[in-house]
Amino acid sequence: MSVFNLNEQNTSLDKKIVAGLERLSQVFKTLLWEKAKAFGLSPIQIQLLIFIKHHSQDKSTVSYLAREFNLSKPTISDAVKTLLKKQLIVKQAASDSRSYSIGLTAAGHKLVAQTEDFASPITDLVAQGTMQDKQVLWENIAKLIVQLNKLDIISVQRTCFNCKYYGKKEEAHFCKLLDQKLETQDLRLDCAEFEQS
Repeated sequence: MSVFNLNEQNTSLDKKIVAGLERLSQVFKTLLWEKAKAFGLSPIQIQLLIFIKHHSQDKSTVSYLAREFNLSKPTISDAVKTLLKKQLIVKQAASDSRSYSIGLTAAGHKLVAQTEDFASPITDLVAQGTMQDKQVLWENIAKLIVQLNKLDIISVQRTCFNCKYYGKKEEAHFCKLLDQKLETQDLRLDCAEFEQS
């Protein structure tokens, strides 16, 4: 049965949670669209600029971005062409002459500074919760992301739970790279040192 069938939804906590997550995803889309319209860009163009700013050069190629955003290479290529025309990005030569990575121009950095706060209303609300509530929420979100990755619904993820350095030590989360125990709030969604397990 459908989670959107109100009779089903109202009698199942599982379906209420899924419907709630769907509603939250709509909030993110709305907030992103508002920023996009204000700057004459599409939501994916803003997402690409923000991602490029905060990730290494090897993750700023058309192929990688297509996997990251679960979109086709032609879709990413079209967004890149538009961003090049608007002089928000530049192509940077790679060791393979047929490929390139993408970097931000000064204008691109300025635009990211003006748009990457699109989720602030949600961040502000989350900040009002108790530490215990946030830890439980975060651990469940992280586990859900890993499970969706295992089902190939999320194609790329760099969370602790799926990293070769992650383990358990004395029933606690543990990072073998950092050689330290990780509290729930220390678990990362996107780790620069991530290596697939």
